[in-house]
Amino acid sequence: MKILYAIQGTGNGHVSRAREIVPLLQQHGEVDLLISGTQVDVKLAQEIKYNFHGFSFVFGKKGGVDHYKTWKNMNLPQFRRDMKAIPLKDYNLILNDFEPISAWACRLQGIESVSLSHQASFKSKKVPRPKTVDWGKLILSRYAPTTHHIGFHFDRYDDFIYKPVIRSEIRTLAPTNLGHYTVYLPAIDDKDLVNVLKQIPQVRWEVFSKHTKVAYADANVFVEPINNEKFNQSMASCEGVFTGGGFEGPAEALHLGKKLLVAPMRFQYEQQCNAYALKQFGLPVIWGSNHNWVPILKDFVAKPQEHQFDFPDETAAIIAHTVNTFAR
Repeated sequence: MKILYAIQGTGNGHVSRAREIVPLLQQHGEVDLLISGTQVDVKLAQEIKYNFHGFSFVFGKKGGVDHYKTWKNMNLPQFRRDMKAIPLKDYNLILNDFEPISAWACRLQGIESVSLSHQASFKSKKVPRPKTVDWGKLILSRYAPTTHHIGFHFDRYDDFIYKPVIRSEIRTLAPTNLGHYTVYLPAIDDKDLVNVLKQIPQVRWEVFSKHTKVAYADANVFVEPINNEKFNQSMASCEGVFTGGGFEGPAEALHLGKKLLVAPMRFQYEQQCNAYALKQFGLPVIWGSNHNWVPILKDFVAKPQEHQFDFPDETAAIIAHTVNTFAR
């Protein structure tokens, strides 16, 4: 059996999940990997057969997507050439983690494909959403269209939605509490974060930033470039995690039993929905309308959180079900 697994390369969550899924897929057949996008810091151990430019949302430094750089970075003629470069009919199963080139190639050629992603969960009307009209809804539904859907979310909101895939390297960590707070907000400049976090001086803040090449400290704030191993150790030994409104990062923090505060990116509909879902569980959120973060951060540090999430390790069973159901 030949399997094509196409992965979105914006952000780290898609590739982090793929690192867990690829070895399981390889138990069922020969797996070719496709990745498109330019904003990922995490690498796959396996060889990438197709590496495309794709459509990447470029993170800004002010809490949202840099729309100018995003549109400037797009290359439609290259996108069309890449679509034609994939021999889709050679594969018995095409899996898609929110990757647009293979998704649109399949759609135009009438070939079935299966979304295996957090974004796939939004095909269900039962998934929590804020009651606002947002153009991001259109992007979420049209960005990487597939014929079948298997989704991941914080809860099993529908019969095709499963709990999050937690990486083995996270599951094997032994959580402790050294009292510091781990921070990962890729769409915000670390210097801006430092200026805010210094106003809560009674705790140590460990910030991991996409926007610095060197580590530095300023008062009680310690900034590091992105490093997967250091980040995992910081998160495993922290008291709480302050991060964006993505999916995998908050899920891992909750799995480790950490306090959690999220600040979803502005103009990013999926992150707004994720934050809204976490709000339903009673977890704190910093919305775009919150212009003064300091009171919320002080409250986050001062108050305990009582939550317990159960994210069982069922990835192997999900992959086996997917292969048995959709391979042709």
